[in-house]
Amino acid sequence: MAIAEVTVLPVGTGSTSLSAYVADMQRVLESQEGVQFTLTSMSTIIEGPLDKVFTAIQALHESPFAQGVQRVSTSIKIDDRRDKESSSEQKLRSVREKL
Repeated sequence: MAIAEVTVLPVGTGSTSLSAYVADMQRVLESQEGVQFTLTSMSTIIEGPLDKVFTAIQALHESPFAQGVQRVSTSIKIDDRRDKESSSEQKLRSVREKL
């Protein structure tokens, strides 16, 4: 199970607000099979098998282009742990237990 933090930034939209693009990207994620996702104030967390996570990231990256944007910058951070099952919730729980 991989966990990815993804930030997609449409460039040159003529507005400082990106919430309409973010909302559209969340709808795109709803159509992706085999992944779970969580919107945060700064990025989106995607969890699932690595191949499905990459497919979801590609769909997110393409989303602003489908709305007419001519440039998109996407940042990706991936945690791919293979020694045991991992999830965002498990990682948070582990930290909470130590507090």
